[in-house]
Amino acid sequence: MNKREFFKLTTLAMGASILPMSNLWAATNKKRFIRTAHIGVGNMGLEDLKAISSHGNVRVTALCDVDAEYLKAAHQLFPDAKIFSDYRELFKKMHKKIDAVVVSTPDHTHAPASLMAMNYRKAVYCQKPLTHYVAESREMRRVAQEKGVVTQMGIQVHSFYDYKLATLLIRGGIIGKVSKVIAWSNKNWGFDGKPPATADPIPERLNWNLWLGTSAERPFNKGYYHPGNWRKLMDYGCATLGDMGVHIFDTPYNALELGVPNTITNHCRPSTGYGYPERNVVHYTFDGTPYTTSHFEWVWYDGVAGPEKSVELSLPNDASLPDQGAMFIGENGKRLLLPHFMQLPQLIINGAFVDYSIAQYDTTQSLGEPIRDYGKESPRHYHEFIDACLGKSTCSAPFEYASKLTETILLGVIAGRFAGQTLHYDKEKSLFREADANNYLTGEYRLF
Repeated sequence: MNKREFFKLTTLAMGASILPMSNLWAATNKKRFIRTAHIGVGNMGLEDLKAISSHGNVRVTALCDVDAEYLKAAHQLFPDAKIFSDYRELFKKMHKKIDAVVVSTPDHTHAPASLMAMNYRKAVYCQKPLTHYVAESREMRRVAQEKGVVTQMGIQVHSFYDYKLATLLIRGGIIGKVSKVIAWSNKNWGFDGKPPATADPIPERLNWNLWLGTSAERPFNKGYYHPGNWRKLMDYGCATLGDMGVHIFDTPYNALELGVPNTITNHCRPSTGYGYPERNVVHYTFDGTPYTTSHFEWVWYDGVAGPEKSVELSLPNDASLPDQGAMFIGENGKRLLLPHFMQLPQLIINGAFVDYSIAQYDTTQSLGEPIRDYGKESPRHYHEFIDACLGKSTCSAPFEYASKLTETILLGVIAGRFAGQTLHYDKEKSLFREADANNYLTGEYRLF
């Protein structure tokens, strides 16, 4: 079943139950509490659950996970919440009793669960990357706009002091127009090995069919999928680029007001069709913006080898590059280094670090004081979502923005299937000039 057919079934399955509902978010400012449902409550999902629930106006109402141990641990924290293993059952039984949904599953389930939630007119906080396929990103943006719901993608650093400061600096012209961004992560969410040849018993705690969800049926193998390693595999995750890349792309992408790229080239090993390459060097070209030169390029490196040494990435006093970060390169030779994470942007002029006045760029004093405690700063992004549901604010990473950032990321992931080949992308039609690459803009959904 293709995704368009699945999306249609997802909407029809709700029948008339949603038709009488008025737009919930037209009256959110009258709500005192936001009743939340959480789909995926292990690992990052548990952190999302804790952060969302730390808002005083949240009432955790439903919990859902395909892993019984994860579900049990979350239920111990919120014993009054109803529990489910299948998010479809959650919506069927609880859609009138919840206001917002938090989706913290593996990537391949982000869109199916979020689209169902939005079609029930629920606000959605969805972890990054927003989707597993480009077509899903565009559909998420379309449905969010059509339903008029509050949305936020889970990129917590988007609301951190250092990243907001970097945006003000770049837009304030601290290095002039930007001609190039080099970004990198020394993490390795790739797998150059072969698929497992045998199957292992499915753990009693895990509903494997529900974990697979809409993805193709595959036998369970210990250590390959759940928990954790799914990021490395094409059917479920989006590699290092789709994980850390979303965080590290976000600030330059936002600050420069970039759109969707025109060309994408990934220098990596040939595709195996199973695991993502362990080393990727991705070149993007974009249309210019008011903050860039007319010809603007972006280079991404991932894998344990780090970025290639170059004059553009050299630091004063032979300092070492951070393991993750981004370098903005101005047309006048000035540079701005943004380490990832929780470090101030560093200005480099003529081979030396140079101090700058934050007040000169933060003229309205909107940033406040920097916080060097992730546990204290992280809830900002989650609370922003809840405050938006209450009608008190707006979200800074809604699906309108997040879908375009995710599309850009996913185009680089697709290019990894065509090692060394430059792909030309028509962003209006969402099609590659290279016909074979169009097969990976979407995929088949399994009925489960």
